[in-house]
Amino acid sequence: MSAQTLNPVRGTRGMAVTPHALASQSALAILREGGNAVEAMIAAAATIAVVYPHMNSIGGDGFWLISRPGEEPVGIEACGAAAATATIDAYRARELQSIPFRGPLAANTVAGTVSGWSLAHRWSIDALGGKLPVARLLEDAIAYARDGIPVTRSQSECIALKRQELESVAGFAETFLTSDNPTGVPDIGERFMQPRLAATLEHLAHAGLDDFYRGDLARAIAADLHTLESPLSLADLEQHRARLCKPLALVHSLGTVYNMPPPTQGLVSLQILGVLDRVLRDDMDPLGPEFVHACVEATKVAFRIRDKHITDPDYMEIDPQALLAPGVLDSMAERISMSAAAPWGPGLGPADTVWLGAIDADGVAVSFIQSIYHEFGSGLVLPGSGINWQNRGCSFSLHPAARNPLTPGRKPFHTLNPALARFADGRTMVYGNMGGDGQPQSQSAVFSRIAHFSWNPQAAIDAPRWLLGRTWGQSNESLKLEARFPVDTFNVLRRLGHDVEQMRPYDEAMGHAGAIVRHGNGCLEAGYDPRSDGAAAGW
Repeated sequence: MSAQTLNPVRGTRGMAVTPHALASQSALAILREGGNAVEAMIAAAATIAVVYPHMNSIGGDGFWLISRPGEEPVGIEACGAAAATATIDAYRARELQSIPFRGPLAANTVAGTVSGWSLAHRWSIDALGGKLPVARLLEDAIAYARDGIPVTRSQSECIALKRQELESVAGFAETFLTSDNPTGVPDIGERFMQPRLAATLEHLAHAGLDDFYRGDLARAIAADLHTLESPLSLADLEQHRARLCKPLALVHSLGTVYNMPPPTQGLVSLQILGVLDRVLRDDMDPLGPEFVHACVEATKVAFRIRDKHITDPDYMEIDPQALLAPGVLDSMAERISMSAAAPWGPGLGPADTVWLGAIDADGVAVSFIQSIYHEFGSGLVLPGSGINWQNRGCSFSLHPAARNPLTPGRKPFHTLNPALARFADGRTMVYGNMGGDGQPQSQSAVFSRIAHFSWNPQAAIDAPRWLLGRTWGQSNESLKLEARFPVDTFNVLRRLGHDVEQMRPYDEAMGHAGAIVRHGNGCLEAGYDPRSDGAAAGW
């Protein structure tokens, strides 16, 4: 199918895109009621935490990029730090060489995403005159948790894949497995209800979002975490605050591209685009081997810088914005050979995340990511609140000399990085993707196909993508391409020295991408990922 035969969703008064159609509809409902894009995103974030539980949770972290016409974009960092008692010595005393991926010892960082909702809501009121109360923004999520939602294929398959690994973790089986199937795996379309989570969200709707950290809910969460032997305490929750931050900015030949600063890998995504701005040619085929090779090689160069420098910004030795200077990007581009693949070492592997975007009639644009890291995070579900807690802290090292050593109060490295672009021709674009190492790679594909090659968002996202590195259930570091790439692309990439592996035609390992473009005339167009259960919803 030709790329240009795929139509995006178009509108003029508002647009939202998420990897689950119900979350997109929650956002659209807020926009239709006169809410702004930030309010719409809070509603979508709450809904997606309920209806896509294997990918995210209110027990995870979140990052926001917000663009308002005529003003510099702002970021919200809503990621939690390591517990005060989470020390290398404490884990070593248990004879551990690394932090477990699952269970209470993996639940060692504060869940920050609800604090991000709270800060975004206050910012909406102060900057945009937002009027919708939190109770309205959580309304859909509460109903879906209380009354249930149909299990998606993605959720069912993820549980089937991870059941043996997770069913012994406290709270997981009673929350996510079913008695209607001998395997415990819920069938696609089975009604899935979360009454404890519904009560928790309803409590937050009336007590206020800050109650998650400094209120009755915080005390209940801390008590459950203590009982389950997580190192987190009430004091850790009480000390947490989301904060506004200045996004990183890449000066691009087509405009300015923004992403989040450390501890995220937003720098990586921007560096890849900066290198490609110097390497891509207009005559390249966006499905051809030259294009894929250039993107993959740019990724390798950027990942080396990531692994050398990026950590909690309080521990960084270099200003990340300096790594986007033209001279740095020129040097990176010069290291790329278009005739041979560079060596590639192990990456960071998979992660489970959701990217959501919204733009309102006034041009306020939001790019947002929410995550629990691995699928179902730590697997731990708190008995009182029904909150599935993240395992972001398992990315810390137990080696003191490592780039990201486990340290009390330190923020873990995040693969999360929502993206936003302002083009010189008046367009604004929000875009992003889930999937660990795959996030910057899919961002490079989607951005380039839209910005360099003038594809519409739906065509750019639907088109086959690639992933360099590990993915779910695999340990090899091959270059994985969806089967829909032309045969010549596979053959030439192998001749260039890439270890190429063919994946399914639409493979969820490539992550769930999304994008919205607002044109200078105010018209909107959006694309959602057919690899997900998502939708673009506009009016």
